[in-house]
Amino acid sequence: MSLRQFRKPAHADANGSAVPDGQKLELAPGRKRIQMLNDSESEPETPEKPAAPPKVVTPIAIPTVGPVSSGGPSTSTNGSAEDADAAPKVLTIKEKELCLQQVRAERPDVDTMVVQDHLVRNKWSVEATLEDLKNYSGGGGKRRILDNSPMVQKAVALNQAKKRKIQASGGDSDSDDESGRPQERVFDSDDDSDEGANYGMSRDRKGVFEFLNNAPVNELAVVKTLSTKKIDLLVELRPFKSWDDLVDKLKSSPKSLSTDLLNYTQEYLSRRNNLVTIMNKCRKMVQKLESAVAAGGGITEQPSNIPDGFKLAEYQMVGLNWLTIMHKNDMNGILADEMGLGKTIQVIAFLAWLKENDLNKQPQLVVVPSSTLDNWDNEMRKWCPELIVMKYYGSQEDRRAIRIDWAKNGIADVDVVLTTYHMMGASGEEKKMWRVTPFQYVIFDEAHMLKNMTSQRYENLLRIRAERRILLTGTPLQNNLLELMSLLCFVMPKLFGGKVEDIKALFQGKVKSKADGGDEPGSFERNQIERAKQIMKPFILRRLKKDVLSHLPKKTEKIIKAPMLDSQKEKYLALVNEYQNETGTIRETTEISGMSIMMDMRKLANHPLLLRYYFSDADVRKIARKLAGDSDWKGNNVEEAFQDIAYLSDFKILQLKEKYTSLYDLQIPEKLIVASGKFRQLDELLPKLKSEGHRVLIFSQFTMMLDIMEKYLKIRKHGFLRLDGQTAVTDRQEMIDLYTQDPNIFVFLLSTKAGGLGINLTAADTVIIHDIDFNPYNDKQAEDRSHRMGQTKPVTIYKLVSEGTIEEGMLMIAQEKLQLEKEVTEDGENKKEQHKCMVRLLTMSLGMDENKAETILKNESPKKKLQDEEDF
Repeated sequence: MSLRQFRKPAHADANGSAVPDGQKLELAPGRKRIQMLNDSESEPETPEKPAAPPKVVTPIAIPTVGPVSSGGPSTSTNGSAEDADAAPKVLTIKEKELCLQQVRAERPDVDTMVVQDHLVRNKWSVEATLEDLKNYSGGGGKRRILDNSPMVQKAVALNQAKKRKIQASGGDSDSDDESGRPQERVFDSDDDSDEGANYGMSRDRKGVFEFLNNAPVNELAVVKTLSTKKIDLLVELRPFKSWDDLVDKLKSSPKSLSTDLLNYTQEYLSRRNNLVTIMNKCRKMVQKLESAVAAGGGITEQPSNIPDGFKLAEYQMVGLNWLTIMHKNDMNGILADEMGLGKTIQVIAFLAWLKENDLNKQPQLVVVPSSTLDNWDNEMRKWCPELIVMKYYGSQEDRRAIRIDWAKNGIADVDVVLTTYHMMGASGEEKKMWRVTPFQYVIFDEAHMLKNMTSQRYENLLRIRAERRILLTGTPLQNNLLELMSLLCFVMPKLFGGKVEDIKALFQGKVKSKADGGDEPGSFERNQIERAKQIMKPFILRRLKKDVLSHLPKKTEKIIKAPMLDSQKEKYLALVNEYQNETGTIRETTEISGMSIMMDMRKLANHPLLLRYYFSDADVRKIARKLAGDSDWKGNNVEEAFQDIAYLSDFKILQLKEKYTSLYDLQIPEKLIVASGKFRQLDELLPKLKSEGHRVLIFSQFTMMLDIMEKYLKIRKHGFLRLDGQTAVTDRQEMIDLYTQDPNIFVFLLSTKAGGLGINLTAADTVIIHDIDFNPYNDKQAEDRSHRMGQTKPVTIYKLVSEGTIEEGMLMIAQEKLQLEKEVTEDGENKKEQHKCMVRLLTMSLGMDENKAETILKNESPKKKLQDEEDF
């Protein structure tokens, strides 16, 4: 609160007429109103000709005052030119603000409106105001309203009413707004007289001053615009003796620092205070839940509508109890048990409990990945046949028919609507339907898909009309604290919604300074982790398999460093040598960029046929001539056909024969199909596993790699099935059931993305990760398709890593991420941190310096990127 928020009553309107009592004045906005106020006080009117004395309305707010001096300020109340000429110089608005700040610094217990009113009464004398306030009770005593002005009385009354409301609600209202944002800046760059030493510092200024003087470098990095270089420079300028000294040093420092830093720091501190408010509310919620648990009344038996022969494990009963307690206390939650602990079963048991106790107010909505839709349907039918489940899935016509039926008959007779994430935003009609159709609970499986609060999917799902939310995820902490906060903001939007910007600002990644030294997490990082733990405690239940499944067979991980074949290694070294000379300029033909460099190295590390080596340019031109004469090809121009296929990989070109009959005789020798370092390892591994009775899941991120692997398995005569993102949803569960029931199917090929989510493949006891992911949690998801409840055999995980390639760098970064999982988070790995990982990989793989790597990473070829994405 400051003088800028006060309005000076006008004596007359623009024509000189008095404003009638009770009529509202038209107010100029913001700074313009302040300038009008200042001008009206400092510039006396000079009448053009003698006139009858105007009728004067005695002002009741801010009078015109002179400067603070030993003789005291003087007041001018008439408008004569003679008196105005004799009047001393008036105080500026800024000087009045400084007077206000000085009194507030001495008496922070007194309401700002009251302080300002006292200053007016004492003609802006700080000493007189402080003396007058000695008898004022600003603590627990009754506050005296010192001005009969309706404006002051109304403002104080509103302030007190707000405090009473907060106290009445226990201080833990779910709704928060941005009222914690600073009302005025600590530094005004437009005013050269912004000094603080002679008038004392306000509370905000004191906080900024102490922070910039004492904050550790890791916390300084969270302040907007403070890069590593700027932090080092700021630390060198310490200590700051006073506010003026701080301002002067910032003004005289190199251009990299500026006084804007003062206001950015104030903004950060305000955000941090808002976060403290959230943490305090979370503490109260924890106490509330603990009291509910202590009061007893938990569930000791599973719901009676679960059929005989189906029994919840002890830890699953704990999960069911947690869900019921959250329900009784009107709280949403995240069930974050490690993958393979039966989160699906626990939620179905909760839905059964709701139905058994007649607690279904509206239908429940369950949103799942496409690959798990049928599994959810099957599990619901098995575990609670009484639940009336409707699947919302199918063609556009089928879904339109369902919507028409809902519009006519409603869905009151349905217990559960089961659908997929894709159906949430498949069309504008469907988006609207989910916004207007009322549900009691919306339950999101694999909820780590909601980790990005800026995505369109996040926004669409946030608009679903449901009273309550439950999120299910086995990996809530895939990359960073901000992703965890995204889930919390989604599950409790009323608590966190108004503080989204604060959360994004405070839980972003750290920036290391040279002064930081070492890789151990500092106090700031530990504080971030503790903050996250405290905030998440009321809303998240997470158990690990090692803690609750003592009977679960052991999982063993083996990393196999696979040497490349000589010919493959020769090609890889040539590729590295070519890219070491790149400057980052995108060339017209090959369109080189940082990401495509890494993608090409990854492809060649896996199999040479993922790039083009076998088909020469001359061969491609021959193929282009055949395509130009093919009736199924899009044109008859040979050069255009050549340009269209010249960038394709060898195997992609080979696949053209499946679509165009003119290429029926196109071939690649079998010896090239099986020619890779990793396939040589599989030649040793698979026959041994087969002879010992093991069954194998093989995961790859590249669908093209799966295509090559199909050819390889046929050549080696291994039976297999394949599931990837192109597999019809209706076929996926049938394939999983077939693999489970037929022990003669030795291998199941899966894409990491489609096959790693929510499916149960405990029939296999061996998992081979053919090519590792940048995000190790995606590989963990894949591993746990086999190592989960129901597995009776020890599980072995083989990770194939091409020796001496970019994959070794990827493995190192992945292991660093997993090591930090025990600390709740990976220390703030945001986009900046991902970018740093890319730079590290380029520098390790190509031996180039960081500046060159940075330059190359700035260039991204849309065409090349599209080609790479098609291969996944």
